[in-house]
Amino acid sequence: MLEDGLSYPVRGDWAGRILIGGGLVLLSVLLFPAILLTGYWIQVLEKTVAGDENPPKFTEWGDLFVKGLAGTVIGLAYAIVPTAIYSVVVFGLIGVGLGLGGDGGGLIAGIGFMTVFASIPLMLIIYYIVPAGLTNYAREGSISAAFDMSAIKPVLLSTDYLLAALFPMAVAVVLTIVNSALILTFVGALLVPFVGFYANVAIFRMFGHAFATATTTGTSRSTSTPTTF
Repeated sequence: MLEDGLSYPVRGDWAGRILIGGGLVLLSVLLFPAILLTGYWIQVLEKTVAGDENPPKFTEWGDLFVKGLAGTVIGLAYAIVPTAIYSVVVFGLIGVGLGLGGDGGGLIAGIGFMTVFASIPLMLIIYYIVPAGLTNYAREGSISAAFDMSAIKPVLLSTDYLLAALFPMAVAVVLTIVNSALILTFVGALLVPFVGFYANVAIFRMFGHAFATATTTGTSRSTSTPTTF
């Protein structure tokens, strides 16, 4: 999976694709290029789960924008809802504790402050679930599919998807080291957006590949199970 993901971005006419993608990364501080990039990640997922071995081209800009908007909505929905609930609980505990005062209030406030550290596993959970939601959206073409837990849950519990989540972490560490070296020179700093685009294409390829493998394996098992009466 890792080898396939790392080789995927440079298949076919890769030079022009990475030039365009890196340019969009460079401009991603603006809203429009960021949405186009999100649409491209979704196209990578879509082609991967469909069995296409080549990366998408930057040709269907309208499709990129529409899918990018949908992907942005999906990502925000997954991030905002649990974060909002978490924030209410944390600040509620702190507020109640400070309002009560005394040892009991101090204990409640202390629990509230301690739950701040729970934001780390919360972010990891969001990071783990969102790519699966985006992939199911890419596969089905419906935003509601991104939240279909009956389809997503078996994927999240698969070994392939777990590896797909761990490999990007390793890629991110290597990317940080590479970028740290590149920014030491002017020419190297110019390459950072293009390296970032390459890394993200590889990461989304791995997530899509894991999703396809997990769903194919699950389907094969269900169809091979004999019916009993």
